[in-house]
Amino acid sequence: MPPRQRVLRRATVKATRQLSTNLIRVTFDCPELAGMDLPFTDHYIKILFVPGTQRPFDPDTDGDPSDVAAVTRTYSLRSHDASNGAITVDFVVHGDAGLAGPWAAHAEVGDRIGFFGPGGAWAPDPDIDHFVLVGDESAAPAICAAIEALPEATTAEVFLEIASQGDTFPVPARDGVSLTWVPRDGAPYGSELTRVVRAAGHPAARTRWFVHGVAEMVKELRRHLFVDLGLPRTDVSISGYWRSGMNEDGWQSSKHEFVETMDADEAAAGAEPVPPKEPRRA
Repeated sequence: MPPRQRVLRRATVKATRQLSTNLIRVTFDCPELAGMDLPFTDHYIKILFVPGTQRPFDPDTDGDPSDVAAVTRTYSLRSHDASNGAITVDFVVHGDAGLAGPWAAHAEVGDRIGFFGPGGAWAPDPDIDHFVLVGDESAAPAICAAIEALPEATTAEVFLEIASQGDTFPVPARDGVSLTWVPRDGAPYGSELTRVVRAAGHPAARTRWFVHGVAEMVKELRRHLFVDLGLPRTDVSISGYWRSGMNEDGWQSSKHEFVETMDADEAAAGAEPVPPKEPRRA
């Protein structure tokens, strides 16, 4: 089967909002997504940038992205309004470092972007009684969308890592859903989150896990879930969205090897084998 052709889409900044010290929400008008069914809670887009700049690629003025070797940065959708195509994206900002964060910090109404997507693969299963949703700021949009999509009468535990206790942001509140903020307070990315999730134990109810964020945390919690707890892989959606010390280009070029090493280490320790086509975020 030939590879699916990626569709280059356009969007225009409609509004911006500061959610926390280092989190900015940008709402985009995207008429191309009007009427589109986006059934997953982990939908993401790949925003294009002009190489050597912090300027998004504009399909209307910059031509073909392959002609300028446009680079991409992947972001989860926080929401999508099918009535008009509007989408919201939450950007983590660390000063002037990176591409998308600095751009979002200075984005203005009317600014245009080009992107590929949306992709996505996960949503809460209506037949499951309980969910554990784990992630850092990069996974927060997908986790918040999942909370809103939880079936009636289900319960969930949410663990969100943030820089400090002063960096909380709005999270949907629902009956039966507990939220634990996990401040890093200078600790390595993912280390406190790993410790807190391990200490929380394994729920007694039939449970599905959604665990996404920094790769170092994912590595530790994969081993905990698949080796220590012996969970079947079908019960867990887990993937590294990024890796400490790497930009997205470096992480994507090394991710396959990183995942294969985890697979082999877990298999050697007695974990269930990885299915031939385990879903992974592109």
